Amino acid sequence: MKILAPAATIAALSIPGFAHADNDCHSPMSEWHPRETVTAFMTGLGITTDRLKVDDGCYEIRGRDVDGNWVELEIEPATLAVQKLEVSFQPNADISRYLPRLQRVNPEPALNDQNSQENKSATGSH
Repeated sequence: MKILAPAATIAALSIPGFAHADNDCHSPMSEWHPRETVTAFMTGLGITTDRLKVDDGCYEIRGRDVDGNWVELEIEPATLAVQKLEVSFQPNADISRYLPRLQRVNPEPALNDQNSQENKSATGSH
């Protein structure tokens, strides 16, 4: 049994993609947009670029949006397609910029309505 554990570990690590994450971006560097274009693209989206680097074949951008929220994006260098977006919202931030269908509302009435409907279903009343 002691021999099987290391063998299983070696077998698992030899499976492609298991030992390390695959690059998200595969474009040849000859097709990449220059950093200046990426920074201008971010400015057009309302994001101030604090840091721009290449990581796993993608442009990784860190900065702030117009509301002061921290933003991190992973961009495909040839197409400028967003591969990944992370936002750290400030307290009481308006998230509708990132999730347009959500509006700033008080969630309590909606939760109370949902609880009321669940109670009606449980008691059989309509």
